[in-house]
Order: sequence, then C-alpha cells, then structure tokens
Amino acid sequence: MLWQSPEQLEALLCRLVSWESRSGTQGEIQFPFNLREELSRLEYYTANPDFITLHDAGKGRNALSALYKNPNAQKTIVLISHFDTVHTKEFGSNSQLAFEPKKLIEHFKERIDDFPEEVQKDIESDEYLFGRGAMDMKAGLALHIHLIEKAIEEDWPINLLLVTVPDEEVDSAGMRAAVEKLDGIRIENDLDFSLFLNSEPSFTQYPDDPNYYFYSGSIGKIMPSALFYGVETHVGEPLRGLNAHYMAAFMSQKMEFSDAFSEEEYGEKTPLPITLKYYDLKEDYSAQTSNHVATLYNVFTMKQNAADIFNMYHNLVEETMDECQKHYESLCNREGVRPVGTIRTLSYKALHDYMTDKYGSEKVESIISEYVGRSDLDDREKSLHIANRMVTYCKELAPLAVTLFAPPFYPPVNASEEPLVRSLASLANNFLMENHDIEPREIHYFNGISDLSYVTYDNYDDSWESYKSNTPVWGRTYSIPFEEMQKLQTPFINIGPFGKDPHKLTERLHRKNAFEITPKLLEKVMEHCMR
Repeated sequence: MLWQSPEQLEALLCRLVSWESRSGTQGEIQFPFNLREELSRLEYYTANPDFITLHDAGKGRNALSALYKNPNAQKTIVLISHFDTVHTKEFGSNSQLAFEPKKLIEHFKERIDDFPEEVQKDIESDEYLFGRGAMDMKAGLALHIHLIEKAIEEDWPINLLLVTVPDEEVDSAGMRAAVEKLDGIRIENDLDFSLFLNSEPSFTQYPDDPNYYFYSGSIGKIMPSALFYGVETHVGEPLRGLNAHYMAAFMSQKMEFSDAFSEEEYGEKTPLPITLKYYDLKEDYSAQTSNHVATLYNVFTMKQNAADIFNMYHNLVEETMDECQKHYESLCNREGVRPVGTIRTLSYKALHDYMTDKYGSEKVESIISEYVGRSDLDDREKSLHIANRMVTYCKELAPLAVTLFAPPFYPPVNASEEPLVRSLASLANNFLMENHDIEPREIHYFNGISDLSYVTYDNYDDSWESYKSNTPVWGRTYSIPFEEMQKLQTPFINIGPFGKDPHKLTERLHRKNAFEITPKLLEKVMEHCMR
C-alpha cells in the first residue's frame, strides 16, 4: 500500500506541498492534473479511469473528484478539501523553500534566534512539519487519499467521494463549481450522501492555544459595501463641495467594531465587523477633491441571512449619512457658506432601477458588460466601478451613498444538532481521550471560513434574492448555486489535524497528530458511518 504508514503519509504530504498551488498561479491550475496522476497509481483507478473527473472552475482551474464505489452500497461519504494555498511573500527571497518542508526546517534551525520562543521550541522538537499548505490544508487532502486507498484495499461496504477544489482562499470558485456537479454525480452513480467530511485543520482560538478542536458548523462571511459619491471641488474651496473621504470616514467609524451585527450561539460569538478594503476611485493626483470613494466591510454571521444583513446595513448607512449631513451643515453654518446638497442613501437595486428608468436597460447592460469584461479588475473592483459609473450618469442624485454587496459570500451553516454529528462528536471525544489523553473541544461555527458553507444551504431560505439583486456582478463573474446547495441536505463535520500559524511564515503541522492520531480517528468515523 502507498499511503498508510506515518512515513508514507508524510512523504505524500511533502509531495503535495512541493506542487506549489498558490491561489491565482499556474501551480493552482496544474495541481489537479498532478493529483490525478498520483491517484492513478492505484490499480482501482487504472481499471476505472472515469471515476476520476476534473470539473471546470474557471480561469483554467479545475476541481477534482475521485469516487470509490462499492457495488452493493448507496451510502456515501463526501470528503471535502481544498488544494490552493495563500501566497509566500513573507518568505522573501527564500519563497521556494516554502514548498520543500525538509529543507525549510533546516533553514529555520540555522536562523532559530529570529523566531519567538514558542516557535523555537517547535523547530527544535522535530515534532512539526513546516511549509506552505502543510497545515492549511494539504494534510487534510492527504488524509482523504489515505482513506480512499484503505477503502479500496479493504473493500469497505460504503462509497467515498473525494472532492478537492481550488480557490478556497479567495472566492471559493472551486467549491461553487463542484457543488453544481455533486447532484449529477449522485444521480449518475446511485449514491446516497450521508455525510460531508471536511478536514480543515484544528485552528487555534487564541495565541499559544494548545487545544484540539473539531467543528460542527462553519461561520458565515458577507461583505456589505458602499460607494460614497460626493461633490468635487478645489482644495482651496473645500466647502464648495463634499469630499467623499469625509462621507466614508463617518461610515467606517460606525462599522468598525460595531456590535450591530453581533450574534451568539452555543456560547460562541461572531468576530466584530472590520473595514476590509478602502478604495479611492480617483486615479490621479490633483488639487481636486475625490468625489468617489468605496469601502468593503467584513461581517460574520451565524443565523442572520443576506436579507437580514442588508436591511440592517442599509439602515445603518442611512442613519450615518444623516449624522454626516448634520455635521457638514454645522461646518457650513460656522463658515457662512451654503451646503451643496443633502446626502441620499440608495441600494444598488434602487440605483439600477433608477438608471434603467432614465436610460433604458440596454444602456445599463452596456455599463455592466464593460466592467465585467475587464481582466485587470477583480470582482470587488468590478462591483464598485459598475455602481460608480451608473452614478456618473445620474449625478443629480449626488451627494449619494450606494449600498451593495461585494463577493464573496459564505452562508453560515450548522449541523450541531444532527443525530449523526452528535454521535460522531461523542466518538471523537471517546477515541481521543481513551487512546491519546486528548480532550477535544467542539466548535459549532468554524471561524476560519470554509467550503462547507456551500453544501447544506437552508432549504427554506430565499433571502439570497436580496443578495442577487444588490450584487452588481451577480450572474456575470460571480454566482452561488443556491438551488443546488438546497438539494444537499446532508449532515457534515470538520475533523482535521492539529497545526499552528496558518497563513504565516511559521505555518506548521503536528506530525504525530497528522500522521498517526487523526488517520485512526477518521477511520473510526468511517467505521461508524458503515454501520
């Protein structure tokens, strides 16, 4: 067998890490082809090549699925992972070492004084494997490959469907594409999905956190955004206009760390909102004030849906712009000048409808098409530029704040009360306590954001219509297969290996946990599901 012993698993992971697959690179495009070749070392896939399939995820990228099918079984466990990684700029000129774990640890040992004490201990202990993606999350993929091989060799009376995707670290285009194919794979192969098993690593909850976690839900992430369109003026006559930066500053002050969107479930709280990106859409430097500025805000959710968030956010922007107006008018009174106007607040849908009424749908579509076709802009920039261009055609609305959504959107999901998940939580606790003296802790909403957001969408929720109508690039360069997601009403759990410092120079994986303990735990999960 190829991937069963701890040594074999570590060698497999080192090979996966060596196939650099940073988001947006050629390596990410090539990775699934390398993986298909690796899996084809198993005679099972040589005999059944159609059981390995690539699924187009856009921009040359592909998700990969690999099916182990027992002819007498319908029950199926779907093994979910992602193979893209974040970039390696923090490695500087040594970025290539990020993909060579054996060389990287020696490099770190030579410079051990450069690291904090906790990291020094882990470097010297040889208990950790360092490298980009070693923890997040190629170890999870390696464990799934291990399960596939074991199922084949031991003829497990269950089906396993490995699904590994690109782009999780950016927009989850890979998972969104894979979800559109899952129901077809299920029907074609007469499968009954009984569990989605993700193996994202155990993330620390605070600095130096030694605890091992598993997850029965995944937190939601949504990005309410705003375009602030003011009235331009010369800097020598500042109150002859209304600076968009001035407007945006009021809103960022209101949103940053606001408790307006806070939720608490199972004793867990959503992290507070924060300004994620700030854009000045004035491209050049001049003595003219900027009349168009945009902001992206990060909001985490547990129960609130897209419509809940948008309604609350839009009202908050409206209230804040009223405060901005009052402050601005008081300045005008102090300086003895007349205000240039009253700030309005419109949703993107309202702006879209206003412009359609004024110019017709053909003109509106030409603006949208112009920006969605630009390869130099990402989906967030496209969204903001579309709204901005519409306002330039409707300047009678200025000064104006436009509320909208920018991609991506990760719906919150939770399976904590599912009977199968409760039994698996008990199994994990008993196995780890009895065999390894590890007391695991259940997190009900994985706060690292994950592709699980796209597998079990609320069957009765239609709030996504609000998301669609207020997302400028919806249906062009960004979409979410909500209808397909609603078909996947299946329990899920996230059980993965222990590591530290994801997305950092010192990203590392605990070798014993990853190559000895977690494989056995996942095998126990498989056994439980086969009953």
